[in-house]
Amino acid sequence: MHIPRRRFLQSAALAAPLFSWNPLLLAESASEAAADVVIIGGGFGGCAAALAACRAGLRVILTEETDWIGGQVTAQAVPPDEHPWIESFGCTRTYREFRDHVREYYREHYPLTAEARANRRLNPGNGNVSRLCHEPRVALAVLEQMLAPYLSGRQLRVLLQHVPVSAEVTGDRVRAVTVKPVHHDRTVTLTAPYFVDATELGDLLPLTKTEFVIGAEAQKDTGEPHAPAEAKPLHQQAFTWCFSVDHLAGEDHTIGRPAEYAFWRDYVPAMTPAWPGKLLSWEMSDPISLKTRKVSFDPTGPGTGGLNLFLYRRIADPGNHTAGTYRSGISLINWPQNDYWLGPILGVGPDEAAKHLARGKQLSLSLLYWMQTEAPRPDGGTGWKGLRLREDIVGTRDGLAKSVYVRESRRILAEFTVTENHVGTDARVKATGKAREDVTAATFGDSVGVGAYRIDLHPDTGGNNYIDISSLPFQIPLGALIPRRVENLLAANKNLGTTHLSNGCYRLHPVEWNIGEAAGELVAHCLKSKEPPRQIRNDAKRLAAFQQSLRNRGFELEWPKLRPL
Repeated sequence: MHIPRRRFLQSAALAAPLFSWNPLLLAESASEAAADVVIIGGGFGGCAAALAACRAGLRVILTEETDWIGGQVTAQAVPPDEHPWIESFGCTRTYREFRDHVREYYREHYPLTAEARANRRLNPGNGNVSRLCHEPRVALAVLEQMLAPYLSGRQLRVLLQHVPVSAEVTGDRVRAVTVKPVHHDRTVTLTAPYFVDATELGDLLPLTKTEFVIGAEAQKDTGEPHAPAEAKPLHQQAFTWCFSVDHLAGEDHTIGRPAEYAFWRDYVPAMTPAWPGKLLSWEMSDPISLKTRKVSFDPTGPGTGGLNLFLYRRIADPGNHTAGTYRSGISLINWPQNDYWLGPILGVGPDEAAKHLARGKQLSLSLLYWMQTEAPRPDGGTGWKGLRLREDIVGTRDGLAKSVYVRESRRILAEFTVTENHVGTDARVKATGKAREDVTAATFGDSVGVGAYRIDLHPDTGGNNYIDISSLPFQIPLGALIPRRVENLLAANKNLGTTHLSNGCYRLHPVEWNIGEAAGELVAHCLKSKEPPRQIRNDAKRLAAFQQSLRNRGFELEWPKLRPL
């Protein structure tokens, strides 16, 4: 839905109060609620699914584990990772509207310089990682205002701080999902013809007995050149507890020494291929070559000796604002130095997972303490005492993001599974016999969108270093959203039908949005046509009609000829 400029500004100003109660639009005594579609998980894909379903006139219930919708762009605090062509093509129209609204929000609510205000492609933080590095609260305000009309019209119900705890399943159909507030035991049972799993870890899959896989598949099963010889389900990518800092010269904002600081200060990763040395240093493995890569850190200037990590994910650049607005730039810390890979959080018991999540927090706090006290500075000194943890930026007491940033999830055994052989550049060159400059990703006749990103796997819990290999601009097949057996559950996050490897290029912001928006559109199409997802995908005429409806909504289903990434 396009929101006119005046309406956008009005709804943005009201966004936070609309989402401040809990539960929204459900009486405290309610034990059941029904809708046309229930979306579990209010992250980026979940929000996109809700928008699409509401736009089609459906009644929607959306749940979210934290008190912020938006997932990786808000609660996980990660600025968008996007492909080089994002300003022109390669995403849905609604995703582009989200990006436009972020810039509009800054123009209307922040004291920008005249030059920044006139910049059509304003990058609020001028970070290196993205053309749109911005503060999490701005993304939250924009998402809330995009959903606000449907909330006000009682078409959408949002249950913040609710997690799924059980499901009722009959045969191959999900009948109900029961959710519970995180702070007390009263439960609500949600019923609908369709359910969408938009959680960060595929939480509905085990509850609904939907078949799924975790970790790395065996090469004999996928045929992927970079897959291990045997399946390694507990080999999962590192997760990260992100945090934000600014720097106030001459002041001391050193945090208390973390309990595990001694361990992390001295920790040398045991990696294959080898890590250069200590994790807490300005040397790391280059993700592509795996050779030693030197980086720098300097919150006061451009830095020396390679990439300045303070600028890498900077989300606020004082130079974009009138003098005095910001005392310092603000940087989002999501680096190899706070990637946690000492144990998985899927396929293990809840106590084991909780232990690793807690140790991941200790790693991030230890990284900050090391930067404040012992990190080498370009001037030969050590430590930046003026680094200030910005709890207000992420909305938590401990200063770490509300939710951990996870790079892979449980993944459905889908109608169709994307592998490295469909999207990897070298694999496609070998499969097609074409020259590197002429090769393209596999064509999917059931495409529901496009994406582009390198196959980027961070070090994993099995001691494997980066796998970062060239990929080709790809399509998102409808079959990857549909489980092989369950009829009325769809994937809308990193839980779609990919492998451990291909997940590495299907997990970023614009692709997650596209997946979620396509899932919402598919539910609406199924309810209107009274046909299940599998039938729509497997019938050429029905599929063509659905794809045309997507094009009419601003989906791009194929790429022009582009270079590999």
